[in-house]
Amino acid sequence: MRGHLRLKSPLRQMGLFLGLFCLLYIFTGVFSIIVYKSSGIDVEHIEKVDWNNNQVIAVFKIVQALSSVLLFVLPVYIFARFTFTGNYRYFLGFRNAEKANMYVLAVVGILLALPFVFWLGDLNQKIPLPDQLIKMEEQSSLQMAAFLKIRSTLDIVINVFIIALLPAICEELFFRSVLQRIIIQIARNPWAGIVITAVLFSSLHMQFLGFLPRMFLGIVLGAFYWFSGSIWTSIIAHFVNNAAQVMIASYVPKYIDKNPETPVLVALVCGIVVWAILWYFQKQSTITFSKVYNTDELTPTNQFMA
Repeated sequence: MRGHLRLKSPLRQMGLFLGLFCLLYIFTGVFSIIVYKSSGIDVEHIEKVDWNNNQVIAVFKIVQALSSVLLFVLPVYIFARFTFTGNYRYFLGFRNAEKANMYVLAVVGILLALPFVFWLGDLNQKIPLPDQLIKMEEQSSLQMAAFLKIRSTLDIVINVFIIALLPAICEELFFRSVLQRIIIQIARNPWAGIVITAVLFSSLHMQFLGFLPRMFLGIVLGAFYWFSGSIWTSIIAHFVNNAAQVMIASYVPKYIDKNPETPVLVALVCGIVVWAILWYFQKQSTITFSKVYNTDELTPTNQFMA
């Protein structure tokens, strides 16, 4: 029976993955600039962009959708082809969760996390930032407000697809299917890998007023994946979180750059319930570090590759 890895060292895997990401980051940046320039959009002076122009908004949405695929899905695909001997979907987590109730628990958990996320967002906004970062955040808010402006029902469908569904799939593949897998093996500790990946997940969004809530969500999503063994649990939860926030911001625009007021007690209770759900996930799971990494062969009784 042959081993399932072509590239066995997790450090070499990390080097390959980061190298692919950097190359595709440059390619995506150049591609985006070409599209913007050809559409007559001066992104070098983003503050002068007319966010009331429907054509401009359409171009930005198209670029965002394509960038999600180029930046997050393509490196995952190439990495899998170089690293695994076959059955790539399986090793990227496209398999059934250990327990059927984990899908439901993931959705319930992510919805209950929202009050705690909003409260963390309020705390985060009290952290002073340099003027340059504040300007970046303001431009991001303007762009998001333009994206979420509703002119017809079709706008809602497009926004849910571009802002909720695509990021849920693309980001979970990048951060959980590959990056978290590698970091857990390097750290030799699942929770350490989950937390480190969540920090990177939040940092790479380059939106620092939402760093803490996004990091918390990253931890929750990472735990859903690890203990269920299925990337579908974190993709579904990520989508539900994104879609809920898109709908809230679409109909109540003031929440684009501020968080709904959340009583501290409600937020803390919800946070405790979410951790209880994660504890129950862990209790039901049979996935361990040794079952995932301490083997180079797959057998009928050893099918746990997170």
